[in-house]
Amino acid sequence: MGTNAIRVIGDPVLRVKATEVTEITENLARLTQEMLSTMYSAPGIGLAATQVGVQKRLFVYDWGSGPGVLINPEIKDADGEWTFEEGCLSIPGLSWELLRPKQIHIVGVDLDGKEVSFEADELEARLFQHEMDHLDGVLLVDHLDEDQKREANKTLMGIGDSTVSPLPIVGESLGFSQSD
Repeated sequence: MGTNAIRVIGDPVLRVKATEVTEITENLARLTQEMLSTMYSAPGIGLAATQVGVQKRLFVYDWGSGPGVLINPEIKDADGEWTFEEGCLSIPGLSWELLRPKQIHIVGVDLDGKEVSFEADELEARLFQHEMDHLDGVLLVDHLDEDQKREANKTLMGIGDSTVSPLPIVGESLGFSQSD
């Protein structure tokens, strides 16, 4: 199974809200397998379709309990607070302590078209919230406070990548088209 290039901060595709999946096809199933391979190679615990340039509402994940796919996910409820160091495959090598809800209730569809529902806590909840952000065109840096943004700007501009602009950033390949 092949891997795909992960889009990094500065790539405008990361700032576009993904569209709903209307049909589960063979191409979609193949895409999710390639995304899992890409995620494991990175290595990471989650990867949204937008991170590989596909503007569809789905993500893959494996936080230690085996691989999963969530299509058209929606967070129905969130509760509590939890601060934890969070990184992102689209912002390689950098991470920040962020406050997010500790527990969430998320629903969606699996690759068989069956509705699924999860009560997630701590790391799993954070993983799902992070991937949902990607589907909405939101990046980890959008959650930083002013001091963190200043530090992030110094680091990101120091990388020397001309595609990275200062924060805050305003917000087919793979044989997979928007109509699949």
